[in-house]
Amino acid sequence: MPGGTLGAGRPVVSFGEPEGYDERARPRPLGGRVRTRTAAVAACLVLGLGLIGGAATGSWLVGDSGDEGARDTFVSARSLWHSVPVDQLFPRTVQGNGAGPGGADRTWTRVAVAPDSGCKNAFDPLLSKALAPVGCQRLLRATYTDATQSFVTTVGLLFTKADAASMDALAKRFQSEGLGNRTDLMPRPYAEKDTAAARFGTKQRASWTVSVLTDAPVVVYTVSGWADGRTVDAPQSAEQAMQSGATSPPAQAGLGNESQGLADRIERALRKDVTSPTEKPS
Repeated sequence: MPGGTLGAGRPVVSFGEPEGYDERARPRPLGGRVRTRTAAVAACLVLGLGLIGGAATGSWLVGDSGDEGARDTFVSARSLWHSVPVDQLFPRTVQGNGAGPGGADRTWTRVAVAPDSGCKNAFDPLLSKALAPVGCQRLLRATYTDATQSFVTTVGLLFTKADAASMDALAKRFQSEGLGNRTDLMPRPYAEKDTAAARFGTKQRASWTVSVLTDAPVVVYTVSGWADGRTVDAPQSAEQAMQSGATSPPAQAGLGNESQGLADRIERALRKDVTSPTEKPS
């Protein structure tokens, strides 16, 4: 080969150290290596099994399970009605950025808080019947007005006696049967004398929403109306009133947004309380 050197053209072979020899090319017993390797494999196997067993045991001891954590959260939410201050469940002022029609901002001010109570006479008969499967442990209510004091909205937190399966079943029923849009299943408002909500009665209900939670034993609802006491002949659920092209008086006034916007923010605050509940008052 031109320009080649002696031995060019032959493959250059590099011999590795034979399997049975040490670094000085001295023979060494193959059996010793096999025994060493076998011992190492056995040690790794024991260590691996130990780590797996330890991890499993540790997981069992600390209860490292998403399902169990969800159950604990669900159960802890049941006591929030007496472990969380009313100003935390129902803040004195609630900001509703983008909650109004067309994304307008809203500010709601609390004007009345009802004493915590049971559910006797708190709902119209048909709504009371619809909610009966989950029971009633405690009912908390507060009423808010908007910044112009033109509208009033009552928000309620119904703490139920139900387990997660029952809450899930009720939520599915409300969804599949459209119960949240039925005018005969509207929640009742809470009015208090000498406040902007003094004239907010059952005939003044204009829009509402009912939200059955599945990660907490709570039903969140709102109902809105005009603060001047005018009666409403054709109330409309928040879902329907907020639809594009809706022309009913509640829709045109933005009362669907009042109901839905306030419900969303109270529900968000409740979820934060569920994940980080405060200490029980002494």
